[in-house]
Amino acid sequence: MYIKAVGIAVALVMASGPAFAQSSTVTGAAGGAATGAIVGGPVGAAVGGIVGGVAGSVIDPPPQKVVTYVQQAPAPKTSVVVNEKVVVGQPLPETVVVTPIPDEPKYSYAIVNDERVIVEPSSRKVIQVIQ
Repeated sequence: MYIKAVGIAVALVMASGPAFAQSSTVTGAAGGAATGAIVGGPVGAAVGGIVGGVAGSVIDPPPQKVVTYVQQAPAPKTSVVVNEKVVVGQPLPETVVVTPIPDEPKYSYAIVNDERVIVEPSSRKVIQVIQ
């Protein structure tokens, strides 16, 4: 059982290698590994590091100037309504128009269900919902 769990953890680490490129991912991985080690020993550390790394890559907030831009951007004349709940870390449906933010190629935005959201353009994943 222990060897199988370690093998799965190693496979997950190798599969999620690109996610470790951002500093927040490394911080998340370290925090997850520490928490996992406390709860589940060596196997918990491996799994916690993976989960923390993935969470760290999702929660990296955009710069304040991006948030301000999205808050002040004019709303479209027609509302976009989707049945799905807008969730941080989940992609927006393809039917939602995502608008690039000038001078910030890492970010786009959309207004969905009367909520302004900051989006990662290539994956369409929601980075932040503006309150």
